[in-house]
Amino acid sequence: MLEHGGNLRDAVKNFNRPLEQWLDLSTGINPHFYPAPILNANAWHRLPEYSDELIVAAQAYYGAPQLLAVAGTQAAIQTLPILHQTIAGRSRVVVSAPSYAEHAHQWRRGGHDVVECFYHALDAAVDEADVVILCNPNNPTGEVVTPERLLNWRERLAHRGGWLIVDEAFGDTLPMLSVGAQTQQPGLIVLRSVGKFFGLAGIRLGFVAAQTELLRPLAALVGPWSVSGPAQQIAIAALTDQTWQSDTRHHLQSHGQRLRDLLKNHGVNSSGTDLFQWCSHRDLFGKTEIFWAFMAERGVWSRWFAEAKYRPHGVRFGLPGTEAGWQLLENSLTEWVQHHG
Repeated sequence: MLEHGGNLRDAVKNFNRPLEQWLDLSTGINPHFYPAPILNANAWHRLPEYSDELIVAAQAYYGAPQLLAVAGTQAAIQTLPILHQTIAGRSRVVVSAPSYAEHAHQWRRGGHDVVECFYHALDAAVDEADVVILCNPNNPTGEVVTPERLLNWRERLAHRGGWLIVDEAFGDTLPMLSVGAQTQQPGLIVLRSVGKFFGLAGIRLGFVAAQTELLRPLAALVGPWSVSGPAQQIAIAALTDQTWQSDTRHHLQSHGQRLRDLLKNHGVNSSGTDLFQWCSHRDLFGKTEIFWAFMAERGVWSRWFAEAKYRPHGVRFGLPGTEAGWQLLENSLTEWVQHHG
C-alpha cells in the first residue's frame, strides 16, 4: 500500500517518542470534529439499509442531483477503474500531479495506461485522454481549476465518451469551486468526503455524484451494506447541521490564515487551503527531508512527500487542534530558524 498521512505509529517507532507526546499534523483533517450524536439503540444490530434520508441530506449539502454513498471516497477511487475497464477496456488516463497518489496508483492497478501531468499542462492533455482525474482544490499543493474550465474539459471528454473525475475532498471551504451541481451531464464524476471538513475520517463515508446510468453499475460493484448504520446516522446529523457548518467555516478560515502567517513569519512560504499548508522544496531551500526530520524530533509529525518525477518533494502541515499544539509548532519553527535560518 502507498504511504499516507495519519501514520502516527510509524512516528512512534522511527523517532522513539510515545504516542501521546506527538502533535499529529500529517493529515488535512479538521481537528475539531463534528460531535457525533447518541446512536439509536439498534444501530449496531441491524443491517445498514440504504438510507434515503442520508442521500437527501447529502444532495442538499453538496448541491448534487444524484449521489451514491460509499465507504469513504477511497472505495470509489478503487472501484471506478474496474467499472471503466468493463465499459471501455484499457484506456489512456491523465492524472494531475502532484496529487493524491491513490488515483494514479489505482488506475494503474486496473490495467490502464496512466500519464501524470502537471496542472498547467492539463488543458492540452484533455484531447489525448479517455479519462482525466484531478483534485480541486489540490491535495497537497492547494492549486485550483475554475468550474468553467472543468466543464469545458467535461464537454470535450464526453464528446468521445470519456470521463472527467473531480475529487473535491477538500472542497467544503471553497464551495464556489464545486461542479457537483452539474453532474447530471454525461462524463462528469465528482467525489465528496465527510472526512476532512467534518473531521469524521473514522466513519469511512464519502459520496459519488454522477449520472444515474453510471451510479447504478458502480453501486453493484461496491456491493450491499457498504456504509455502516452508525456512519449513516452520524452523517445525517452533520450534513444537516447548518449552524455547525457555518461556525466551522469561519473557524477554519481564521486558523488556516494563522497557519499561513506562522509559517511565513518563520521564513517558510506556503500554499494550500484552510485545512492544510504545503511547503515545497523551493520554499524550504532544498532542505525538505531535513526540515521534516527536525520537526519530528520535536514531536511535530508532518507529511513528507519524497521526490518523484511528478511529485516534487515538500512537507504538508495540517491544523493544530489546541493552543498547546500551536505553541509547540511555533517553538519548533523558531528553533528551525535559529539552526538553519
